[in-house]
Amino acid sequence: MTYYSNMVKFLFSIEDHLFRVKKAEKIKNLWKMNFLLLLCTVILYGWMAYVGIGTNLLSSGAMELKPLIYEQQKFWFLVGRVAFAVLFTALVLFIPSLIFYVITGVPYRKLLIMQQVVLLVVLIERLIWIPLAVFNGLDWYVSPLSLGIIASYLFDNTLFIYFFGAISLFQLWIIYFQVKYIGYLSDIKKKWLWLIVIGLHMCYWILAALIAYTDRYILNGWFG
Repeated sequence: MTYYSNMVKFLFSIEDHLFRVKKAEKIKNLWKMNFLLLLCTVILYGWMAYVGIGTNLLSSGAMELKPLIYEQQKFWFLVGRVAFAVLFTALVLFIPSLIFYVITGVPYRKLLIMQQVVLLVVLIERLIWIPLAVFNGLDWYVSPLSLGIIASYLFDNTLFIYFFGAISLFQLWIIYFQVKYIGYLSDIKKKWLWLIVIGLHMCYWILAALIAYTDRYILNGWFG
C-alpha cells in the first residue's frame, strides 16, 4: 500500500489516515510536503518580522540612528528571522522524529508524517497569534491561548512566565496527537508513552523559555 503524505487532509480525517499510515509500505510526497512546510514557515516568520513583531528593541532606539543604519538593522533582523525559520522547521520535523524512532522503533518516515502535522498546527497557532500581537500588542507568552497570561499574575520571574507561555491549547493538542499517533503504530504502553511525550515537551518549553530570555540580550548586543 502506498501512502501519499498530506498533513492538511490528515487533520480532517485522523483515524482514516492513521490506518493508512500503519498499513503503508511506501510513502510518497514526504519531501515535497517538507519543502512546502519550510516555505510556509519562512513566509510566516518573514511576514512577522516585516510587520514589526519582535522589533521593539530596534524601534526603541530608532530616533538615535540614521535612517540608513536603521533600515540596515531591520534588514538583518529580517534575515535572522528567516534563518531561524529554516532552523525551526528542521528541528520540529527531524529531531523529534529521530528521538521517537530510537525510543519506539516506529519507522522514521512515518514519524516524519506525524511531525508534519505537528508543524502545521504550530504554524496555525502562530498565524492566530499575529493579529493579537499587531492589534492588541500581546507577546506570544501572554497569548490568551496559553498559560502565560495566568503565570504573569502569579510570578514575577520572567523565565517562569516564558515557560508557561509556551504551554498553549495547541501544544496540549499536539501532545495528545503524538501519543495517539505513536500508540497506534507501536506496542509501547500508553502510560510510558505519555511520560515520554510530556517529558520531551517539558524540555521544549524550557528551551523556548531560555531562548526567549536570552533573545533580548542577543538583540541588544547586535542592535543596541
